[in-house]
Amino acid sequence: MSPTAPAPRRPRPGLHRRSRTLTALTALAATLAVAGCGADVTSGAEEEKRVTVKRCGEPVPYTVPRRAVAYEGGSADKLFSLGLTDHVLGYVMPPANPSVRTSPWAKEYAKVRKLSDDLLNKEVVVSHRADLVVAGWNSGFSDQRGITPAILDKLGIQSFLHTESCFNYPGHPERATPFKALYTDLERLGRIFRVEKRADEVVAGLKRRVAAVERETARAGGEPLPVFLYDSGTDQPFTAGNQVPPHDIIRSAGGRNVFADLDARWTQVGWEAVTRSAPEVIIILDYGDQPASEKIEFLRTSPRTRALPAVRKNQFFVLHYNEGISGPRNVDGLEKFAAYLTSLRR
Repeated sequence: MSPTAPAPRRPRPGLHRRSRTLTALTALAATLAVAGCGADVTSGAEEEKRVTVKRCGEPVPYTVPRRAVAYEGGSADKLFSLGLTDHVLGYVMPPANPSVRTSPWAKEYAKVRKLSDDLLNKEVVVSHRADLVVAGWNSGFSDQRGITPAILDKLGIQSFLHTESCFNYPGHPERATPFKALYTDLERLGRIFRVEKRADEVVAGLKRRVAAVERETARAGGEPLPVFLYDSGTDQPFTAGNQVPPHDIIRSAGGRNVFADLDARWTQVGWEAVTRSAPEVIIILDYGDQPASEKIEFLRTSPRTRALPAVRKNQFFVLHYNEGISGPRNVDGLEKFAAYLTSLRR
């Protein structure tokens, strides 16, 4: 029986807590020209030509952004991986995100501005005259906090939604497996910024790495180990359904997500369902503001979880926050987790 998913009690990837009220709105200023380096991006009059790219299931015309704002590491990583640093004004990074110094693109983060350590809100976007906001639905954009693509459209500010989050986007839903969604985002951003060649190269590289892991998994054979992802929660745990990257990480690495039947993103389940699933491995999602060590200690001491096979065997795998939310680092997480599962089978 599939558990239900009531409203979250603390922020998750895709589920957040606080809001700010916009005190003043200003008209969006004309986009500013900046010196170009990194990926080749069309300049001059060509920039004003619009290209139509899907935003979830909605065709949207875009001009080349020059002052993009990225929400969370996954958004920024996608832009940096395409060589678009000079087109990124800055990023918004709430406390759940680990330090950007741990990123493969740490040098790129250092070249742009940290605009806020709060949740994404309309005030920060408008006050910094952004011309593109990259975020997910309910993991950045939010009806409750008054910052949605529709609202930004009215302000003349372009927006881009992660395909992984389009699963339940109102009016224009779009479904893709999590890795496919990552590739789609990179390809769409490549079109928006007119760096299609660079995007094709990045996507091809990620696909090669995933395929290499899957070949090794197939060669190893054997029954997939049951894997439970523990995001957080004590009364009821939050975990990964089949619409978020850890599901594909587990599957491609040769495991079986014990909640693969949940047609959801990050969702709440019951401890009884976890017990019935008898996970042999537990993935711990490591937040910046809630260390993995604390979660592991809870699982080891709680009467509800201390008898789980994974806990008794001390089979925990720590997944970096930005390897678990949609972004190029998903493949880093896959490679590491596949190596961990291989070590258990020896």
